[in-house]
Amino acid sequence: MEIDPSTTKYLIHARISADGIVEKPDVVGAIFGQTEGLLGDELDLRDLQKSGRIGRIEVEVNSNRGRSEGKVFIPSSLDQVETAILASALETIDRVGPCKARISVDQIEDVRVSKRNKIIDRAKALLNEMIKESRVSGVDLTESVRQSVQVEEIVQFGGERLPAGPNIENSDAIIVVEGRSDVLNLLKHGIKNAIAVEGTSIPRSIADLSRDKVVTAFVDGDRGGELILRELLQVAEVDFVARAPKSQEVEELAQKQIMKCLRNKIPAEQFVEMFNIKVPQRTLDDEGAFSAAKEESRQTGATAQASQGRNGKDYRSNRKYEDRKPQREPQREPQQKKLTPEQENIIQILKDLISSSKARFLADNGNTIDEVPVKELADKLKESQEKISTVVFDG
Repeated sequence: MEIDPSTTKYLIHARISADGIVEKPDVVGAIFGQTEGLLGDELDLRDLQKSGRIGRIEVEVNSNRGRSEGKVFIPSSLDQVETAILASALETIDRVGPCKARISVDQIEDVRVSKRNKIIDRAKALLNEMIKESRVSGVDLTESVRQSVQVEEIVQFGGERLPAGPNIENSDAIIVVEGRSDVLNLLKHGIKNAIAVEGTSIPRSIADLSRDKVVTAFVDGDRGGELILRELLQVAEVDFVARAPKSQEVEELAQKQIMKCLRNKIPAEQFVEMFNIKVPQRTLDDEGAFSAAKEESRQTGATAQASQGRNGKDYRSNRKYEDRKPQREPQREPQQKKLTPEQENIIQILKDLISSSKARFLADNGNTIDEVPVKELADKLKESQEKISTVVFDG
C-alpha cells in the first residue's frame, strides 16, 4: 500500500465484505457513486480528491468460494470532524457492483502520531550509533597512536633481523619470547629489552646474546611454549624461566599478569630438575667458569629491564644467586638418577600446578586428598581431618 504523504493527516481503515466476486475498480466506483451528493458539495469525494484534500483510495480485495473480502484505506488531510463524517459515510454503502456488500470502519489513524513515533525511534538509533562511533574512534585514536609508537620502537636485531625492543643491546638482561606480537605486548607495558625467536628453531643471535647477558625465557602456557623452551634450553644459556598462565599466550596478557609471571620466574636449573628435561652441559672456558661479563651480571641478579609507564625505570628482580659461586669446577657428565614412582607422581603434580597458585594435599599412597588455593594453605592444614603425608604447591 502506497500513501501520498503530502495529503495525509489521517488514514481511514475499513473492511469490506461482499456476497459475490468483486474487483478493486468495483469497490472504488461504489465508494464514489454511493457517497455522491450524500454529504453536500463541501465533502464531495471527487472534488476533495481533485483539490488534494483526499488521497488515492487503496483497496486490497481477495475472492474465495463466491465471497469477497478485503480492506479499504483512504488518506485524508481534512480536519478530525470532517474525516470522521467521511468515514461514517462509507458504512452506508450496501452494494458493490451487482453484489450485496458491507463496509465497516475499524479505525481512523493519526498518521502524524505514527510519524512522530518513527522519528523518535530512528533518532534513538542514530544517537546510539553516533555515541558508539565516538567512543570507538576515541579508543582507536589512542590505540593507533600507541601502536604506531611501539612499532617504531621495534628494532631488527642480528643477521636474522629478529624483532626486539630498543634496549636489547644496552641492557645486561634480556627476555626471550616467541614472536613479534609478544615483543609488541611487552613494549605496550613498558618492557623494552625483549627479543623474539620467531619459531622453534632458535637463531644463532639468541645463543650469542645468552653468553653475555642474563636471559629470562618467557613462553606461552601451552604445548608450543614448552617445545620452544626445551629447544631454547638446549641451544642457549638460559638463566630463568617464566611461563604465561596455563592455555594463555604472552601476547594476550595484561600488565599485571606479565609482572606477576616475571616475578614468579624460577632458575633454569631448577626448572630442568623439576620437569626432568635433558639438556647438554654448558661449555666452560679454560678456567672452568662462564665468561666474566656473564658471571658478573648473574651475580647481580638482574633479570629484566623494563620501563614502568613513561618514566623509564628499570624492572629488576630481588632474587639473587647467593648459592652460586663465582668459579665453577669443571664437571663430569652427571649420571641420570632413576626416579621412584612417588617422585614421578610429585613431578607430574608440579607440572599441573604451574601458574595456578594452588596446593594439593597427598595421602601416604600418593592419592590427592584436597586441592586448595595457596593463600588458604595454612588454615586448611589446621582444619583438615585427613592424614596428610605430602603438600605440593605452586608459588
